[in-house]
This record gives sequence, structure tokens and C-alpha cells, in this order.
Amino acid sequence: MKTIKTLTLVLALICSSNALAKDKFSVCWSIYVGWMPWEYGDSSGIVKKWADKYDIEIDVVQINDYIESINQYTSGQFDACTMTNMDALTIPAASFVDSTALIVGDFSNGNDGIVLKDKTDLKQIKGQTINLVELSVSHYLLARGLDSIGLTERDVNVVNTSDADLVAAYTTEDVTSVVTWNPLLSEIEKQPSASKVFDSSNIPGEIIDLLVVNAQTLKENPKLGKALVGAWYEIMEKMSADQNALSHMAEASGTDLAGYQAQLASTKMFYKAKEAVEFTQSPHLSKTMKYVAEFSFKHGLLGDGAPDAGFIGIETPSGVVGNPQNIKLRFDPSFMEMAVNNSL
Repeated sequence: MKTIKTLTLVLALICSSNALAKDKFSVCWSIYVGWMPWEYGDSSGIVKKWADKYDIEIDVVQINDYIESINQYTSGQFDACTMTNMDALTIPAASFVDSTALIVGDFSNGNDGIVLKDKTDLKQIKGQTINLVELSVSHYLLARGLDSIGLTERDVNVVNTSDADLVAAYTTEDVTSVVTWNPLLSEIEKQPSASKVFDSSNIPGEIIDLLVVNAQTLKENPKLGKALVGAWYEIMEKMSADQNALSHMAEASGTDLAGYQAQLASTKMFYKAKEAVEFTQSPHLSKTMKYVAEFSFKHGLLGDGAPDAGFIGIETPSGVVGNPQNIKLRFDPSFMEMAVNNSL
């Protein structure tokens, strides 16, 4: 009997160990200028090269619907997913999925904007109907824009509109203003009646594009973090030096090289790991996440049980924003620091 119990315990420990240690992982991404490098990394074999280095497999999957990609990550269908800092807080973190921002890839520096029809000044937005993807970073940008001129959302009428419908909606007579991101933004700006009156360059460093990984998975499998970060910065080197790589990303995102380069011009890409680490370690990140948490709480995005904007803890190198007993979003630059030190 004692032998059977011992054998059972050993088998249980083996099974438990196998459950924790994985060798196959999946990453999902959606089309956006700052996330096209993952498509290139997959098709060029760079991701596989780094996965092989750590004896793991990484499946890189495109999801056509951005929010759906985050929902699938949150439900456990993927180990990692591309998303913005706000969406990382309001979807997985608010759903109690402990998540780590493994790679801080860039921030929007004009890629998100407010467009008015037949008007050229943000102050003329008062009383307008604004079409946007409600509760997205576009909604956050609108709130920050309104705040900059002493207005609030009570001064406009927000209409929830799918990103797939925004370009067509703008061409209709009823739509007088939209808030969206590239490449949709650049398409709308081509309309003769369109004037971009506020964009993310007015709030630099606040709309951040990330690769987010399940924190528990990363803790149990640091080789995943090393492989993803190693692959990312090799891709960044290619982007910096090889126009063919940019042409590939442009085509994969549905534009040409000039169009993709125009999008890059309004994106602050962190091509070097050192830049990303410095940005992540800056106290400005904590300030930004406080803004984001307050907006999210005001709009009910932190969950029905959230008593205040600090309900969810956000860990940054300069300190914790919110509840340190309920940390569900972590900005951890340690893997990017390995890239800086060439220790991957």
C-alpha cells in the first residue's frame, strides 16, 4: 500500500511538472503598423530560429478582429497577444488574468486621431456626433482631446461604430466626426472634407503598443520570454536596415511601401531594446497608467465590482499604480534588459 501511495505521489508530481513546463506556445496578433513585425518574423523564420534556440515551438497566428484577439488571449487560447496598454488593463487584467507586458514596442505618435468634417479646429467639436469604437483607445483619445479644451464627453454624442465600418461611415452625410487609428485614419484623411484636429502626438507616450504574455506562463517558462524578445529585436534590426523587410510588412498590411512608411512616421518605434527599457523605467509610464485607469473606471471597464480607479494593481519599475494586493498587469523590462546586455 505504501509503495502504491509513493508511486501515485511521484506520478502526480510528474504530471504537475509537465503541466507547468510547456514546449509549445502560441502568439496572436492583428494588423497594425507596430505589430506587422510579428508577421514578418513568422514568415521569414526569425521566430522559429529563436524558438529552436530554446527548444520550444511558437505558433504565430493572425486574428483579423483586434478585440477578438484579446478576448481569445484572455480566455486562455493564446499565451501571448499584441494589444495596447489600455486594452491590457481593461480586458485581461480586468478579467483577473495576470498579464505581463513583455515587449514595449512603440507608442502612437500621430497614428490615432480625431477627424472633423468641414471644420478645422478641435474647439468646433462641441455638439458633434462622434463615431468611434466605443471604450477603445480611440475613446480614450477623444476624452483626452476634450479635456485639453475644457470640454467633457457630455459636450458631444458618442456613437459606437465598428472599425470595419468607419471609413464607409465617414463618407455618409450623417457622420460629421470620427476617431480612429491607422491605416483607417489615413484613408479618412484623404477625403477633401476631412481635417485631423487632434492626434496621439498631442499626448505622446500614452497609447502604447505591447506584446502581452500570461504572467504565470512566463514565470514558469522564461525561455518563451527570451525567444520572443530575441526574435523581436532581430526583426527590429531588419526593419532599420532592410527596405525589403518593410516592403513585405507593407504588403502584408494591405498597403504599399510609401503608405507603410507614412504610418511608421507617426509611430515612435523602439528599434533598440535600450530605448524600450528607458521608456518602461520612466515615471511617465506610471502617470500614463493612472490616466488610463481613471478613464477606464469612469467608463465601467474595470468590472462591476471595481470600487475605484485603483482597484487593479499595475506594476511598473517606478512603482505600483493602484492596489498592490491585486496586481494583474505588470510592465517587466527584465527580458528587454537581457537584449540590451546581449545575454539572450
